[in-house]
Amino acid sequence: MIELKPHAAGLLLAVRAQPGARRSGITGEHAGMLKISVNAAPEKGKANQAIIDVLCENLSLSRGQVELTAGATSRTKHFLVRDVTVDELSRRIAACLPGT
Repeated sequence: MIELKPHAAGLLLAVRAQPGARRSGITGEHAGMLKISVNAAPEKGKANQAIIDVLCENLSLSRGQVELTAGATSRTKHFLVRDVTVDELSRRIAACLPGT
């Protein structure tokens, strides 16, 4: 189960990043975090931007709805997601997870 935490401006989504992968996409769940692989290298924010692209594309979000709030240089990252309910975001995540 992917953990979503309430925040004053929306929801916090924890992500486990895997930069330098063969292909980009949502690959599953890791300890309550959404696991995302990106083929971008972890340099100069390229992987972070690629993760935002994956989130927007797979979860039907606009770039303005997603903001990196913690973990810019870590594999464990937290993103603020605006203008979507917990139920709606949970449904969108579940639809993207492999094996569902």
